[in-house]
Amino acid sequence: MKKFVLRRFAQMIFVWILVSIFSFSIVYFAPGDPLYIYMTPGATGHKMTDEELDRMRESLGLNGNVVEQYMSWAGKAARGNLGISINNKRPVLDQILEKLPCTAGLMGASLVLSLVLAIPLGLIAGTHKNKLADNIISGLTYLGISVPAFWLGIMMIIVFSMTFKLLPGSGMRTIGVNSAWDVIQHGIMPALVLSLNNMAVFVRYIRSNTIVQLEEEYVLTAVSKGAGKKRIMYGHVLKNCMLPVITSVGSRLGTLVTGSFIIESVFAWPGLGTLGMSAINNRDYPMIMGITMFSCTMLLLGNFLADILYGFADPRIKQGKE
Repeated sequence: MKKFVLRRFAQMIFVWILVSIFSFSIVYFAPGDPLYIYMTPGATGHKMTDEELDRMRESLGLNGNVVEQYMSWAGKAARGNLGISINNKRPVLDQILEKLPCTAGLMGASLVLSLVLAIPLGLIAGTHKNKLADNIISGLTYLGISVPAFWLGIMMIIVFSMTFKLLPGSGMRTIGVNSAWDVIQHGIMPALVLSLNNMAVFVRYIRSNTIVQLEEEYVLTAVSKGAGKKRIMYGHVLKNCMLPVITSVGSRLGTLVTGSFIIESVFAWPGLGTLGMSAINNRDYPMIMGITMFSCTMLLLGNFLADILYGFADPRIKQGKE
């Protein structure tokens, strides 16, 4: 198990370095001087002084040759120094941490929702292979995988917010209202849209694994001994079906991170997605690079945690056989 953890950790560090190189390349290989657009009053509202340009060049790691520039910037990023935002002259990390709870809450709610719905649906589909229930659930999963999230979000706003006025269509809170229920109402639609794709994938995983597990000898033995169907399903089959889902949850965190950018923009949810889209529109390079690296770090940590949980759940990994 120790070797497994060390190997996964080394892989995580390697991927982080690759993403940091890519993130740095966004600025380094951009045509012309990346600070050119900030040398004129139209970019920031005033003409930046030489001192401001020097500080910005240093925060972006643009002093020295390309290796020195990358090492300087990557070293600061590894220590949590992601630079200063060009838009508002505030530290990038501070702004990310301010928005993180909103995005984390939305991602967490969507992940829990997708699992809560996927587990029973996947089991039902797997135990009713090629029957009506399986065909209906499979059709819904294909729909969930195919439908673009931004289109579904817009349709939900039109139907549930503008037409029937059942749910708020944008933002995180109603002005003048400070209650948990108000936040929940605002988060229902974005959480549903963000969870749909992951839920569909999880259902497919659980369905296919349920079909395989039902044909294993231990299930046939339990049936022959008179064990109840619920005991077999929830005591044995479900546990084995969830092993690949644990890994899938870690790998699907990437879709939550990238999906939140789109969903938060559609629903005006004040999280990292909205912050990132604003940075892209304003060409705020430190913010773009900072959000890229922060999102990458969270994704890698999520995958690493999923691998650790999988190791504890799978005795073969515990015993160092993988």
